[in-house]
Amino acid sequence: MRDLQGSRRLKFSATLLVASCLAVSTFGQGNSPSSEPVIGSQNTATADPAIPRPHTKPCVVQLFDNLAFADFNIKTFQYTPPADCPGPWAKVVFVGDFNVTAGVQYDRTAQISVGYVNVFYGTTPEPSATFGPSWHVERDLTDYSALFKSEESGEANIGNLVNSTYTGIIYGTAKIEFYPPDFFGPAPKTADQVLPLPDASGGAALLASATSQLSQSFTLPKNIERAYLDVFAQGQNTDEFWYTNAPNDVANELEEYGGSGFRETEISIDGKPAGVAPVYPWIFTGGIDPFLWVPIPGVQTLNFVPYRVDLTPFAALLSNGEPHTVALSVYNDDYYFLATSTLLLYLDHGSEQVTGELTQNTVGAPNPSVVENLTTGTGGSITGTVTVGSNRQFEVAGYVNTSHGRVVTTVQQSVDFSNIQQYDINGPLYVENVTQGTKVSSKTTTRDGFVVLETTRNFSYPLVVDITEAFATDGGLSIATTIQQKYETDETHRLNGFLIYWSKLSNEVSPADTLLLNSSFEITGNEGQSSSQHYFFGNSVGQCYSRALTAANNVLTGVKNGQGCF
Repeated sequence: MRDLQGSRRLKFSATLLVASCLAVSTFGQGNSPSSEPVIGSQNTATADPAIPRPHTKPCVVQLFDNLAFADFNIKTFQYTPPADCPGPWAKVVFVGDFNVTAGVQYDRTAQISVGYVNVFYGTTPEPSATFGPSWHVERDLTDYSALFKSEESGEANIGNLVNSTYTGIIYGTAKIEFYPPDFFGPAPKTADQVLPLPDASGGAALLASATSQLSQSFTLPKNIERAYLDVFAQGQNTDEFWYTNAPNDVANELEEYGGSGFRETEISIDGKPAGVAPVYPWIFTGGIDPFLWVPIPGVQTLNFVPYRVDLTPFAALLSNGEPHTVALSVYNDDYYFLATSTLLLYLDHGSEQVTGELTQNTVGAPNPSVVENLTTGTGGSITGTVTVGSNRQFEVAGYVNTSHGRVVTTVQQSVDFSNIQQYDINGPLYVENVTQGTKVSSKTTTRDGFVVLETTRNFSYPLVVDITEAFATDGGLSIATTIQQKYETDETHRLNGFLIYWSKLSNEVSPADTLLLNSSFEITGNEGQSSSQHYFFGNSVGQCYSRALTAANNVLTGVKNGQGCF
């Protein structure tokens, strides 16, 4: 959508009049956050599954209850470990239930931390003038169990502008469930230390440009055997729709922001490349066209999934007793990203000091290619494509001498990215089609004596965005949008060559809508809205979950369970 001067295309975001867009429709009654989706409802609904629980009775720690978010002040709370089940735990689950009152309001970023460690990251739905949606989120925090063994201060950060214009108030209730182990559900081995980046109040750090870094210096234990980094990198402002951004040299003529359509999170240790975290193209509920996301939001929109980087080859280096700096930045950051991460350390309890060496590191820096094939015609029309690609492979290897012998870890990874933008800009017509894909193939080999464990993980983030903006003779504007957004991953574990576990997860959301505006760029309605979501998970131990949702005219029209599980 172009701005009032027609100088560049705008996408609805937290900086635009998004809330007024939703205020023009009539909403039905919603379901409660924890109930099944209701046919005919316009309440926020996702096909995402609940976290599987053990059969034991959980101890529950309330973080906050019906807390109001009506300003930009961080809300604090105190976490106290559950007295009746001190751990270890078979499962630890964060549970959040939220709602926003009817009125005019933007989508908001939601962060919750315990001891400055992020335990929840997501965004919020937008209300209408007559309806306030509710929603339910969960996150498996079992790997973070060490964090919850002592009292910690907590922060809930959902900055929200409330005044005479923007009236929607967000309310939230959050708790953590601790499930004791039993014979059928023993406690797994979890990280011994859980450390935040940044180790400070305020939540995610602002990365304003490609040279900005989130960095944290640590003096770590001397007996680290394994290390991982969980990473969130959320694009905002001119990088909210980074996958539609254009290279700097053609950004103005294409009416886009700069930096190209390629973003990637770079991980470093002591200033040297150590790993890569691809950026998932999350789309918020005010994004592009807010009607696209009612009642089904985009993939992970309400509940981001962190990307885990394996830093185990650096275990010996991190254990040498010297201070080390772990940092991350976002390649091509145009303005801006929010970033937060968590360092997970697994220790060798049989020794006070491990030795070893980083033997291989070919991570390096990305070197994306840009191909511009644009034609400018008479009258200033522009047609053609802009393609950005990044393809690289690297290997990181190291070993630690532990109390149970030498353990050698090799991480081999390929990261392939492609972004193809097709333009047709001609007078009253602006067409942009984006086809993007990120594929990550990772193989981790761990040799512990005669035991060889091979873990392969494949990630795929396909995204297709088609936008057609057409001005009518009376100055009105229609914006037709279709989107296909996916998150796919599979995982296998082999022990000495024998397959011992596999899993597969797929999450896809596909909305379509045409947004209507008058000559004053006031939103008058929408037409042809439809959307769907299909979530599937299965593994080799017999777990299978499948749910499909459909919607039309911004109400839920169908729920199907179990497809592909029988």
